Amino acid sequence: MNIVFMGTPDFAVYSLKQLIASGHNIEAVFTQPDKPQGRKQISIPPPVKFFASEQGIAVYQPKTLRNSEAFELIKKHNPDLIVVVAYGKMLPTEILEFPKYGCVNVHASLLPRHRGASPIQWSIVCGDAETGVTTMLMAEGMDTGDMLETVVTNINEDDNYSTLQTRLAILGADLICHTVAELEKGNILPKKQDESKATKAPIITREMGHIDFVKQTSQKINNLVRGFDPWPSASFEIDGKRLKVYKTRVVSVESAESGTVIESDSRFIIACADNTSLELLEVQMEGKNRMSAAQFLNGHPIEKGRKICD
Repeated sequence: MNIVFMGTPDFAVYSLKQLIASGHNIEAVFTQPDKPQGRKQISIPPPVKFFASEQGIAVYQPKTLRNSEAFELIKKHNPDLIVVVAYGKMLPTEILEFPKYGCVNVHASLLPRHRGASPIQWSIVCGDAETGVTTMLMAEGMDTGDMLETVVTNINEDDNYSTLQTRLAILGADLICHTVAELEKGNILPKKQDESKATKAPIITREMGHIDFVKQTSQKINNLVRGFDPWPSASFEIDGKRLKVYKTRVVSVESAESGTVIESDSRFIIACADNTSLELLEVQMEGKNRMSAAQFLNGHPIEKGRKICD
């Protein structure tokens, strides 16, 4: 099948590779413009552009799809299908309706749960027991189109954003290839989403990673830490500086007032809401390197019984 592929991050590269390996003809790739990164603000191409260029595929990076220029490029390549994986732009009606088989999106959640830009992170933060990937026919709304196929995976206790993203990227790559084959055969009956079960997965901001030991349970904080690793990372303020928390463990120890340091010798344990407690395992003080909590305490002693009020 002749396909135009739209995607940007590493997550999308898995699907693009698999479509090529399955024998489909990728007419062109659309991806986000290069972005300046680092202190020197060096312009870095998105992972999809890097891979597509290596494969000799035409790459386009329009700032918007909502003009005649973008639509003319689509018509030029005349795809049977447009596949969209974490592209980061909304498609206008004329593009959605142009291909013979429509536009199919690979979304990293079990729709209609977690519609939006950050479904993987929110599935962990919300404490979901399972998640997955949904392929759907795209419509004008945000992830509101009719569902085609799904695949499910459990969210493990030690999963963080990085591990879950990789697993879903692999599952999504296999799923989109199966969906494309079944669409071509006419074997898939699109299914409407249940709007009563819809939830949102909004764009993540740094402020969302704030830890409140007084109001949040240990499990809630543990989910926050796992879901927001590596960015924006869960954090709290201590001694006027931000302490990022990268790894934690829910523990059962003596009860104490929420927000109180229970242990601070070789282990860093803090009491949380509802008589729960959390052990901090890996942290990073502002301006320092990431380290174990024990290493942090060696260089930054914190007295037992101290109240962490941030």
